Amino acid sequence: MGAGMARNIARSGLALTVWNRDAKKARPLADDGATVADDPASAVAGADVIVTMLFDAASVESVMEQALPSAAKGAIWVQSSTVGLDGALRLAELADRAGVDYVDAPVLGTRQPAEEGKLLVLAGGPEHLRDAVTPVFDAVGSRTMWVGPRPGDGHRLKLVANSWVLSIMGGTAQAIGLAEGLGVDPQQFLDTIAGGGLDCGYAQLKGRAMMSGDYSTSFTTAGAAKDASLIADALRGVGAEDNLMRALQHQFSAAADAGHAEDDMASVVEAVRHPRSS
Repeated sequence: MGAGMARNIARSGLALTVWNRDAKKARPLADDGATVADDPASAVAGADVIVTMLFDAASVESVMEQALPSAAKGAIWVQSSTVGLDGALRLAELADRAGVDYVDAPVLGTRQPAEEGKLLVLAGGPEHLRDAVTPVFDAVGSRTMWVGPRPGDGHRLKLVANSWVLSIMGGTAQAIGLAEGLGVDPQQFLDTIAGGGLDCGYAQLKGRAMMSGDYSTSFTTAGAAKDASLIADALRGVGAEDNLMRALQHQFSAAADAGHAEDDMASVVEAVRHPRSS
């Protein structure tokens, strides 16, 4: 995700400096015009806008504690990693202590939309910062939705959207696994829902991947398990029932533990085919 976003920022004509914990992942971006930094502090020095895209809140916090002392006065930190609501608020507090502005901007999409600059940016932050970050959002996304002015507003909508995405993934995996177990061609299930009110392009795409066992990664199973946990925490935090999301978290975690952590989240079907003991 981060590499695709960075590449599109560089190709848009914006000056870009990049850093990655794994240097070999950052070096190819030099071919697109990016400057590759040796450490987080030099990556953000002099930047008007700082963008983070890492796995979770802990990794973002660790990196930005190193970087923020070198941030320029008036810099804006755009935080695009999916870190959950508590994580988004904690990182906003980190930004405030460092004296930088903060825009909560998780993105909706997977690897291919990131590479094509077609992510959906779900942004939360003060209105007076919007013009400054719009060129970055236009470079990485096809559309930006400003959800509200508060830190965490972008994440509120991201968690809602991801709850639906993960439910589709889990439901499709269950249907495919049940069809196989009953001796029904799972393609007949996809053909049955095709074109009707029950159809979903994502179910068709991921259902075919589940049947073929092609788990080429668009979004990892480990990432899906992490997001399911964040969504379940948010449900519980507002007093809503979290049983369904906890069950989905269990399924994604089971697939990850079975060796599919870095495979595409379509591999969740393996947890249906080969259930582990509870």
